[in-house]
Amino acid sequence: MSEGFRPLVPHGSAYASPPRRRDRHGRGVRGPLMPPALPGWRTRAERFDDAVISTLEHLERHLGPELKDVEVAVEEVPPSDPAPWETGAVPLGRYFASDPAAGLPHRIVVYRRPVIARSEDESDVGALVRDVLVEQIAHMLGRDPGDVDPTYRD
Repeated sequence: MSEGFRPLVPHGSAYASPPRRRDRHGRGVRGPLMPPALPGWRTRAERFDDAVISTLEHLERHLGPELKDVEVAVEEVPPSDPAPWETGAVPLGRYFASDPAAGLPHRIVVYRRPVIARSEDESDVGALVRDVLVEQIAHMLGRDPGDVDPTYRD
């Protein structure tokens, strides 16, 4: 066998060589650039998802079983074809009614980039996410947003 020949074996095998962490000249990154304990470890998208999840947990404690069959998703941007009632501004979120015939539950989508673009700073993102979710849930339940969450700001 030649010196550079390495047989193909699964990584879980005892014979597999460990994956390279550095480039072939030994000058690659040696470890993580930022420890997981620092806030910069999480990406902006992950922090946005955390804001959506924490808001939903707060609303579930307040509303209880009314939110059990609701799916919530986060997308980067809204589709390029707006709904007929959406004129002018870019939507921050959308509510899609359930379709029992197709087996689809109620769905709420929050659009990350428009929400971030309208926020002044990181702390404002959480408040705007809460407002978007409260408005969409109020639309779904046919109630006033102030009834869904008393801390809702007009």
